[in-house]
Amino acid sequence: MTEETKPEAEKPEAAPQTEENKEAAAEEAVVVEAPKTKAPMEKKPEVVFIGNKPPMSYVMAVITAMSSGLNEITLKARGKAITTAVDVAEITTNRFMKDLKVTAIGIGTEEMPPREGDNRARMVSTMEIKLTKK
Repeated sequence: MTEETKPEAEKPEAAPQTEENKEAAAEEAVVVEAPKTKAPMEKKPEVVFIGNKPPMSYVMAVITAMSSGLNEITLKARGKAITTAVDVAEITTNRFMKDLKVTAIGIGTEEMPPREGDNRARMVSTMEIKLTKK
């Protein structure tokens, strides 16, 4: 009998905790969903952040964004990904979308926090390439 009473005693303790977790999760879900509904209404120029994936992944992202009705897209990259961003812009404009044109190129430098073991910040190069339809 003591074995039966212990699980019963544990069940009521676990139930309020899960209810509180459910309420907290519901509150978080509402906060997360609110910005999603506002984003499609605002039409900002699309930005594609270039990283470590192969260039064709980003080319497809540009083609998809442009086919959805956008007239302008910006490629953003930093550090070693700058070469990939240039490749993406060239592949897209020369092979797939002949009506795209590079209208602006911006370069800059960002200060990154120090890595583990380092004691000073480091500078990283950045580049933005703006593509628009002719």
